[in-house]
Amino acid sequence: MTRDAPSEVFDERGRLYALISAWLIPPVPPPFWRCAAASVIAVAAAILMRVALLGLSGGVGATQPFFPALVLVTLYAGWRWGLVPMISAVIFGWWLWGGRDGQGLSDDEIATMVIFLISAVLTTVVAEGLRGALQGLAKARREQNDAETRLEVTQSAVGVGPWDWDIVKDILNLSPEARRNLGATPDEPIDWARMWALFHPEDRQRVSDTIRASVRAGDACEVEFRLADLSQGERWIHARGRMLRDPAGRAVRMVGVNFDVTDRRRDEERLRESEARFRSLADSAPALMWVSRVDGQRQFVNRAYVEFAGGDYESALTLDWRGRLDPEDLPGILKGQIAGEGSRKPFSLEGRYRRADGAVRWLKSFSQPRFDPNGDFEGFIGIAFDVTDTKQAQADLAGVNELLGERVQAAMAERDAAQAALFQSQKLEAIGQLTGGVAHDFNNLLTVIIGALDVVERHPDDATRRKRMLAAALAAARRGEKLTQHLLAFARRQPLRPEICRIDRLIAESEGLLRRALGDAYGFHLRLGGGVRTALIDAGQFEAALLNLVVNARDATPAGGEVTIESRPVTLTEAAGDLEPGPYLRIAVRDTGTGMDAATAARAIEPFFTTKPPGEGTGLGLSQVYGFARQSGGTVEIESRPGQGTSVVMLLPVADALADNEAADPFDPVANPSPARVLLVEDDPEVAALVDAMLGDLGHTVVRAGGVAEALERLDQDQAIELVLSDVIMPGGQSGVDLAEHLAAARPGLPVVLCSGYTGGDQGRARAGDWPFLAKPFSLDSLARALTQARPH
Repeated sequence: MTRDAPSEVFDERGRLYALISAWLIPPVPPPFWRCAAASVIAVAAAILMRVALLGLSGGVGATQPFFPALVLVTLYAGWRWGLVPMISAVIFGWWLWGGRDGQGLSDDEIATMVIFLISAVLTTVVAEGLRGALQGLAKARREQNDAETRLEVTQSAVGVGPWDWDIVKDILNLSPEARRNLGATPDEPIDWARMWALFHPEDRQRVSDTIRASVRAGDACEVEFRLADLSQGERWIHARGRMLRDPAGRAVRMVGVNFDVTDRRRDEERLRESEARFRSLADSAPALMWVSRVDGQRQFVNRAYVEFAGGDYESALTLDWRGRLDPEDLPGILKGQIAGEGSRKPFSLEGRYRRADGAVRWLKSFSQPRFDPNGDFEGFIGIAFDVTDTKQAQADLAGVNELLGERVQAAMAERDAAQAALFQSQKLEAIGQLTGGVAHDFNNLLTVIIGALDVVERHPDDATRRKRMLAAALAAARRGEKLTQHLLAFARRQPLRPEICRIDRLIAESEGLLRRALGDAYGFHLRLGGGVRTALIDAGQFEAALLNLVVNARDATPAGGEVTIESRPVTLTEAAGDLEPGPYLRIAVRDTGTGMDAATAARAIEPFFTTKPPGEGTGLGLSQVYGFARQSGGTVEIESRPGQGTSVVMLLPVADALADNEAADPFDPVANPSPARVLLVEDDPEVAALVDAMLGDLGHTVVRAGGVAEALERLDQDQAIELVLSDVIMPGGQSGVDLAEHLAAARPGLPVVLCSGYTGGDQGRARAGDWPFLAKPFSLDSLARALTQARPH
């Protein structure tokens, strides 16, 4: 059963109280003339009442009729105006008792007047206090009404519907938003029978069991269910309630909210389908595939990888491949791995590995870095092919060539067979080269998503545009968001982002993070002596390397120990290893731990080498630090003795600081666009629509073409085009670079901007040219800057 909300019962009474309060005590002080009029009317009414009832004779009731006037005037205008009827009462009493005849007051009359004055003052004080209390109550009521209005607006905006259930009386109270979420009309009565009818038949028993269990246990209730009405598709509602108990501990009431979670449910289903498609694709590949995190630990491996490693999936994720490598290939593979992972660029390795069944196979791997949509490094994605047949074919081919003179006919037949085997193996290796093409398609998807979100962020109040952009982003996500994350790294060869950085400033800014990583059980000190000296480094890599060293120091130091970070300049007067003479910055992380012997320190930077127990370390921390230092032109040194702690030192070359432009106000091409007529050459319709919208946001007029031939036709027809934005990879045998080269000869004054999500093909030509290049996915800001760079100033 249902009933009106409790507050509605008192609405009429509350309105009456509000009316009396508003009449008796105005919300603002009345003007002077109203206060004076009220005082005069009150005094006149008191005098008339006295004269009408007792006449002008006798002294009884000379001051008593003024008490109501005193109270009313004080309540209406305040205590200062309350003095008017008080003084008027004194004057009237004096006049009535003898003043009109020139007689003085008797002792009793004086005592009566004193008693009146004392009573009048007390009455005025009480009335003034009552007036303040009523004003406070009126203000509180207004604030409560405002708060309730804001709460109702907020709940309506976010789709949250409050409800409550009186368990004892079995009464349901549903807010309008709660009814709307359940698909009920605002006025229809709602009881449990109607509630069950609104639930999907398959979910009714589960919801009933959940509610009953909550009532019995007196716990909070949380359940998700579908609605029976499928006219708008399947809709999911999330209901959450909290139980209230009486002093005896019995559950007497449940209050809560409900809200629509249909979009979240649909997104989760799409995500599961996308992950399932990716795993199916990876498991069907005839090659070993894996995805690693930033720390080098495997995050995903496919079926071929597990079968080669042997055992189950979890053991394949943590397999140490150094134990499977041929001893002759181990040093070269480790060196190549350290250099490749340290550079965060694509790299390839080839060596002999022992399979789970004991067979030794040649594997050739291709690893490429992967980055999130913000460009932050997330690890590597790799694929390895069994090239044993290729190696054998190459060996056979060499043998055939040596015996060519003696066994020409037989050698020809063997050579043909070897070449056939070689061709087949090379076709398998070519799959790795196709990875870039796959990444091109999915980079288009990321361009739609990132660009759409960027437009929505810049125009949050434009509902039409937001709906269109979000629809485009969701459509792209349905086509393989998760697959993109895993395949993107195959095609992206983004360089590192070195910049001139003040080392001491970076260390100081990282102090809070380093302290949290170290914990309260250790002392932590900074001794920074680098001053204003700078180095050309990737700031993010440096901070990650510093964090790695601090964590390693913590793990090697007993509780109560100390970790110190020092920086100071050093100068090499002669070459030291790979380091040239010159100024360097020495950054050392020193601990008071157990230390290492010389043999252990010599191997410390090897990948996967660790002194920690199994499962407590990957052995990749120091190797990553070493790779960062080497790619930055420096090196890593380890100073340690057993029982005397360890110092890991990074030597980084000092770089000349650039001019300090931090205080300058840079030109923002997004906030200050220069409108132009732009020819957009893009074969993917979704990407074209998204980039068209982004160009529109920048104030440009867009002409679209789906290929090079169509672009040339548009240029011939429309001489007003001022700039060309073209994808590199295009259908029809001609690329965006071909278009740019043609325009450079035919229309040398026409600016061209190239963009691509593919890492191979003509991208090298595109980057080598003088045209601004945009790597997909790109943001609105990146697009605006590229267009500004391309146009002549």
